[in-house]
Amino acid sequence: MKLTSLFKQDKTVFSFEVFPPKKESPIESVYGKLEEICALKPDFVSVTYGAGGSGGHSRTCEIASRIKNTYGVESMAHLTCVNSTKQMIDFMLGDFQAHGIENILALRGDYVPGVEPKKEFCYASDLTSYIRSKGSFDICGACYPEVHIEAEDEVADILNLRKKVDAGATHLITQLFFDNSVFYSFIERAKIARVNVPIEAGIMPVTNKKQIERMVSMCGASLPAKFSKMMQKYENKPEALRDAGIAYAVEQIVDLISNGVDGIHLYTMNNPYIARKITEAVSSLL
Repeated sequence: MKLTSLFKQDKTVFSFEVFPPKKESPIESVYGKLEEICALKPDFVSVTYGAGGSGGHSRTCEIASRIKNTYGVESMAHLTCVNSTKQMIDFMLGDFQAHGIENILALRGDYVPGVEPKKEFCYASDLTSYIRSKGSFDICGACYPEVHIEAEDEVADILNLRKKVDAGATHLITQLFFDNSVFYSFIERAKIARVNVPIEAGIMPVTNKKQIERMVSMCGASLPAKFSKMMQKYENKPEALRDAGIAYAVEQIVDLISNGVDGIHLYTMNNPYIARKITEAVSSLL
């Protein structure tokens, strides 16, 4: 099923993100967690391109295939391009197609220290255009409510986003954010730039302070005062921080749904407990 069809229904799309295990761990190590997460019946599950960039295409494909063909939930595979040639991308697209995977999140990907980029695809929009030329996939793009850390400014960032949509992205998923007002401002900028495709809000529940600080340093998301106070109060109480983080995420989601968001994309961190608690809290609103 092409994910575009989900956004034509009169409902808030609710989806999850999972990631493959690190390359030193057997892929089977995540199957139990995946089964629990898929049992919650999200509209779809996206699979990142290896945990921390490791594992790469084969694990992403295998897990996306298992989600769809074994657990019966539609899947979307992440695909990065900065370190790939067209020949490599052709192979990966063929592999996805052979496993029945119809949906791809097209990303530039991170530069690897000491590795020269292939230079056949410099931007996510280049990959999006190339996949679109193949004609058989639904393509999603990433977007950044608080501006991509490499962008010159808000204007440059939103114009680059428009390039992705013009290249063939039919819907978008945001980077994590913790202040909904930032998301609403971003939506207004997107409308002005005629980015007229559905945009899912990416929500990451807090599980531990160091993890969030690392993610924020990588993507540039800001931390509202009440969020920072929550982390400081419970940073030495793991269960309390987890439960407070779930409550904060639920509060964000309720507000977003009330304001007509196209969808919620929950970064589950492969944690069935967190995915279940949040799903149970918001399911009646979807």
